[in-house]
Amino acid sequence: MNASAFTSFYRALVRHRLYAAFNIGGLAVGIAVFLVLGLYVRFETGFEKWLPGHDKVYVVQTVWTIPESPANGPYPWTMGGLLDEMREDFPGIVGTQINGGDKGGAILAGGRATTVDAAQVDASFFKVMPLPLVSGDQASALAQPGNAAIDQTTARAYFGDRDPIGQTLVLSMDKVRTYRVSAVFRDLPKNSDFKLSVLVPLTRDMANQYWHHWGSASLRTLVRFDTPSAARAFEGKLPAFVDRRGKELAEPGTRPSDTQHLKLLPLTDLHLTPEGSDGGSRKLTVVTLGLVGLLTLLIAVVNYVNLATARAGLRAREVAMRKVLGADRAALVRQFLGEAVLTVAIAALVGLILAELGLPLVNAAGGLSLTIPYGVIIPALAVLAIVVGVLAGVYPALMLARFPAAAVLASSRSPGGGRAGTRVRELLVIGQFGLAIAFMIGTAVLVAQTRHVRSTDLGFQRDALLVLSSLSDPAVPVDRKNTILAAIRALPQVKDATIANAAVGGSGESNNTNMPLPGVAGQGPSLTWVMVSPRFFETHGTRLLAGRWFDDAHGGDDTTGRKGADGTNIVINRRAVSTLRFRTPQEAIGKTLGGDRPRTIIGVVDDMRFDTPRNPIAPTYYIYTRKPETIGTSVATIRVAGDPRSAVKNVANLWQHMVPQVPLALKTADQRLADFYEADDRATHLFAIGAGLAVLIGCVGLWGLASFNTARRTKEIGIRKTLGASSGDIVKLLVGQFLRPVLIANLVAWPLAYFAMRTWLAGFSDAVTLSPVYFLGASALAIVIAVLTVLGQSLRASRAAPAWALRHD
Repeated sequence: MNASAFTSFYRALVRHRLYAAFNIGGLAVGIAVFLVLGLYVRFETGFEKWLPGHDKVYVVQTVWTIPESPANGPYPWTMGGLLDEMREDFPGIVGTQINGGDKGGAILAGGRATTVDAAQVDASFFKVMPLPLVSGDQASALAQPGNAAIDQTTARAYFGDRDPIGQTLVLSMDKVRTYRVSAVFRDLPKNSDFKLSVLVPLTRDMANQYWHHWGSASLRTLVRFDTPSAARAFEGKLPAFVDRRGKELAEPGTRPSDTQHLKLLPLTDLHLTPEGSDGGSRKLTVVTLGLVGLLTLLIAVVNYVNLATARAGLRAREVAMRKVLGADRAALVRQFLGEAVLTVAIAALVGLILAELGLPLVNAAGGLSLTIPYGVIIPALAVLAIVVGVLAGVYPALMLARFPAAAVLASSRSPGGGRAGTRVRELLVIGQFGLAIAFMIGTAVLVAQTRHVRSTDLGFQRDALLVLSSLSDPAVPVDRKNTILAAIRALPQVKDATIANAAVGGSGESNNTNMPLPGVAGQGPSLTWVMVSPRFFETHGTRLLAGRWFDDAHGGDDTTGRKGADGTNIVINRRAVSTLRFRTPQEAIGKTLGGDRPRTIIGVVDDMRFDTPRNPIAPTYYIYTRKPETIGTSVATIRVAGDPRSAVKNVANLWQHMVPQVPLALKTADQRLADFYEADDRATHLFAIGAGLAVLIGCVGLWGLASFNTARRTKEIGIRKTLGASSGDIVKLLVGQFLRPVLIANLVAWPLAYFAMRTWLAGFSDAVTLSPVYFLGASALAIVIAVLTVLGQSLRASRAAPAWALRHD
């Protein structure tokens, strides 16, 4: 573009300020949404890519394929001794184990325990996960059992300005030990699934009875290969390895690998890969929000093209004069493409400012911590300005350049693209509002589903319920658990308390076993089992559907010291009734099953959902012990009266008095359940923001088109009024012109929204129905928005005096 072209561009912006504001503002908002959601996608897809050599690291997955098992699917956890057995069968393999991590231990200092992200790893950890060190040596950092590597934050917190190397830390994990700091590594970035602030050696004495038990899963196992082909070759050897080593997994007539096999997952895929039977996928959420950003930008580009083509005719005389003065078609195309690129560049700058201003609000709404990396964003915006400018400006530029000079100068009015131009603009409005209506439908469904999972009946009374998960800490003496529970029960606000190996929020253990059925061949269906102590169901407020609770009056209820062959009584949930081939809960009462480990059903309770709403409720049976201290992973659940906050304070004071060496982990049931809803809430907030701004951009474009078309039809309106048309007739005519493409847009929006929302809802075991109300409501709202958008222009045009309208040029 030369100086003359720049002058022409400047004059066009100044002469039509409102049009320029709409054009640049719409693009700026679209670019801002695209930037923010692009940052979100970049963050979510960047997990572990900060690690040197991340493309060579793989997570070993345990994949279960048990018939009728609720635990089927892949899990990024393995048994403790898996790497030991791999090293025996595959000498030279480079691997490591990570036991713990997120709040995995506590540092004892000054008589108090502080929770930290502590993990036990083997000496080869830094060969697989070469975390950048600030001080120390990777080769020797974890070579001695008493060594510890800590991150910079932990070093500052406990040693201040002193050199941490050689200092000691008292760490409580499985036991309380004193470690010497041998290395300091940089704090891990937020886009990492590994929460590691303290690393200590994983030694043989930490192995438990299930360390080499095939079927258990307690830690992460990672392996490193130089090439993808080497990883694939190793993965091909794993079925035979499982068959050799995991003979205890085999059912009669099957191989161990038919029940459980091992799979390699690239480290960078870990974050977005669902576990087990989780039907939902983080990847789907990320892709959806990425599409929202792209489609919002597309709507903004369409809006620009629409307004640019509509007003292109107003510059037809300028184009004709340039042609008369010697400008060729190529020069005109270059000029108008340059103007389009420059317009997008201005919009990109405004969009960047809007994104920077809006990012704190988006972070608050989505629970994120996104920042704009200007070193990446500025070049990306430059490319975006060129690409979008060319794509958005090519049609208006070609249309303007093709106007014949003689015809334009001889005409009494500027051309406006004719019927073809009008149809193109209608198609663009249809596409624009089709996407906007689909966004509105999606937002309504997302909001309805997130509210549904929060308010749905979970099978227990979650109000005034506290969960004390720190009771499972190995540093809590086993012989004191019952004493602690009794002291909690004695607190004024506490109505009831119990201990089990499962609790609201998913703490505890996940155990499954097959249940042979009388007269049915095979091992029977797989059920989850939970060990509970006295008053478990009463504390939770569980509904009894048939039979009775556990009690100490019936000797067969208590499993303490009892062998499996002796038989025991169990309580099952509603889901287990059909799984065990019973028609009603009442029919199940008194039945004995389990083969050589007989279990008699004494009660049926309602299904209780303790974990994510994305997983189906598992068929479950409960076994009872009257001695809570015998439960391995003990989690206490407390029923309180009155304000839970004061109850939390009382329990905290008691805990500090009785077990000061163990950090307190105490939350309400609602707080723990909220962790499962967080990701979907974040997606809903971001989706709603994108959808709302997409609709706003559509309204801006519609208003601009209404303004332009109304101005072009001023004389027509004057003639119609002269011939007897009323103001109401004029309003109906103009509003109806823009209502038609909005109505047709539903044909685009409804199928798009239906398939997208059906896919998303499939990830929930308890999902809302895709009611026609969402579709009709969004369409009605779009119509109201469209009518209100053009109504002002229509009313103003209808009130114009016919004499003035006929003189208007």
